[in-house]
Amino acid sequence: VKLVESGGGSVQAGGSLTLSCAAQGYSGNRYRMGWFRQTPGKGREGIATISTDGNVRYADSVKGRFTISRDNGKDSVKLQMSGLKPEDTAMYYCAARFFWGIMPIPTLDEKHYDSWGQGTQVTVAS
Repeated sequence: VKLVESGGGSVQAGGSLTLSCAAQGYSGNRYRMGWFRQTPGKGREGIATISTDGNVRYADSVKGRFTISRDNGKDSVKLQMSGLKPEDTAMYYCAARFFWGIMPIPTLDEKHYDSWGQGTQVTVAS
């Protein structure tokens, strides 16, 4: 499975960015796809996830500011980020796990994902 991310960059505090993640070479008809972020010296934080049926879950740190959405026709997910804060600065990773038949429950626990993108940097200046 290959996850191709795009859309990172630099923005002023209060600004917006949209990240995209396209899945290639997967096997399955259901998925759990999510976004994680990591800063140097810290563990990876799950911030948003979505399942095939549209169920979503957000970390408290981004709730109300970030929106995850899916495009089943394009096998991709987006993360729309608004009201960005300097503390949102991190490397952002797309993650996924694909299934046959069962509908996965959205979770922000990284151990429930087995495919990862290369990461895209988001920098928010104060």
